[in-house]
Amino acid sequence: MSVKPEVLARRTAAQTRIFRIEEMDLRFSNGATATFERIVSPRAGVMVVAMPSPDEILLIREYAAGLDRYETGFPKGLTEPGESPEEAALRELREETGLGARRLDYLRIFTIAPAYIDHGTHLVLARELYPAPLEGDEPEIAEQLTWRLDDSVSLLQQSDFTEARAIAALFLVREHLRKENP
Repeated sequence: MSVKPEVLARRTAAQTRIFRIEEMDLRFSNGATATFERIVSPRAGVMVVAMPSPDEILLIREYAAGLDRYETGFPKGLTEPGESPEEAALRELREETGLGARRLDYLRIFTIAPAYIDHGTHLVLARELYPAPLEGDEPEIAEQLTWRLDDSVSLLQQSDFTEARAIAALFLVREHLRKENP
């Protein structure tokens, strides 16, 4: 089994309100040294796959500043200090869709680029939805649309459904539901 490298030094290269870039000087077990940069986020994320019916998923279409365009995906956001993933999922769902959920199933945490990003996203499945709006920090109301779960192949073909986390979430939810209802 590999031995983790020894951290010789850490320093902040840049800081924003959302994350910081950290440089790490490392020494590997073979004696080699290297400096790595990584993005460090102080809070985990949460992504919510909400199901308004047993055969539909709820999607939102919102502006994605990183791509400078609108993207279709699932409600998501950052956890607040002291919030569980389920509490954060319910809050984000209410803020972004105006819906609450009586049933929340925590599925797992996943990462997107572990070689250089220290950030995980908790995936939560939300069912038994009901109206429960909550004011959030979004600059505009996201467009909402439903998609039949059995037509997820066509969702994957949409040019604005590109986020790796959303694609992974779709796969994980389908597998979870398949195991629930063999």
